[in-house]
Amino acid sequence: MEEILFEHPAVQEAAVVGIPDETSGEAVKAFVVLKKGSEGKVTAEELSNFCKQRIASFKAPKIVQFKTELPKTAVGKVLRRELRKERQEYV
Repeated sequence: MEEILFEHPAVQEAAVVGIPDETSGEAVKAFVVLKKGSEGKVTAEELSNFCKQRIASFKAPKIVQFKTELPKTAVGKVLRRELRKERQEYV
């Protein structure tokens, strides 16, 4: 999923996590950092539709949340567990 998001010209970084969903059991939530100058020009709906054009609709992000940076380890790997904790606050 991240590779598809990276194909969008406005996306600098992306990470996805599973979130509980009443209909399907689990849905995809994407956390996205936009490139400089793209802030406010790209909507969550646009990114979700961009993904739906490339993969099955049920695999596309149901929620897209924009961030200024993603939490990372000392070696630069995205800390998905931190994103999972954060998503609990918004579900």
